[in-house]
Amino acid sequence: MDYKRVTETPSHHDNLELMDTQTILQKINEEDRKVAAAVEKTIPQVTKLVDALTERFNKGGRLFYIGAGTSGRLGILDASEIPPTFGMPHERVVGLIAGGDTAIRKAVENAEDATKQAWLDLKKHDINTTDVVVGIAASGSTPYVIGGLEDAKENGILTAAITNNPGAPIARIADIPIEINVGPEFLTGSTRMKSGTSQKLVLNMISTALMIKIGRVKGNKMVNMQLSNDKLVDRGTRYIMEGLNIDYAAAETLLKEHGSVKLAIDAGRE
Repeated sequence: MDYKRVTETPSHHDNLELMDTQTILQKINEEDRKVAAAVEKTIPQVTKLVDALTERFNKGGRLFYIGAGTSGRLGILDASEIPPTFGMPHERVVGLIAGGDTAIRKAVENAEDATKQAWLDLKKHDINTTDVVVGIAASGSTPYVIGGLEDAKENGILTAAITNNPGAPIARIADIPIEINVGPEFLTGSTRMKSGTSQKLVLNMISTALMIKIGRVKGNKMVNMQLSNDKLVDRGTRYIMEGLNIDYAAAETLLKEHGSVKLAIDAGRE
């Protein structure tokens, strides 16, 4: 192993069981404040990824996240929010986790050690060279992710990696490595904490910036969101009121007629 596993280094805090509740929470928060600064340093690499994704998405390409455990679940979480937030089809951003859907709620023994399974999972979606594969692993050494990235590269597919150990295997494999050094965890080795938080922030940046770049946002509004409940219908109506300077009833009528904020505003301006 020729890289330092920052995620496994001892916590800066000890004797946790002797701390009172408020001290535990203050110390966790103290560590969490370091996360945004670590993420900021990755912006140049995230920029490369978003620009590459935008080019491919405009040609019909897709984004695939692959990961195991917490990292895999975070990829699935980000992917699952794209249809309701931006009105994109589910198949455009896809999260895959070692062990399959069962592993979303319950760990599947040895699933992350299957080096060829990620590629088999990707092939079920007819992956091709217009797509992008992003491997997520705090450790940077998860076999499921390593194998998936290697196979994707061998098949001419652009790859990226999100890891919390600079110089880790997935960072060396990926075309675009995103290495977030958040330092040791409050609870030694518990990468669901700062590492997971940092991954969530980067995933937010990737998908939100991508959706803005491909035209799924207008101004600062989610004009393509799915109107799947009363709260979202009300939000959409208010967006239309603001966009067209009309009253609530007229805006609601336009929204119901056209089915999306964007189409309603476009129609109202004709």
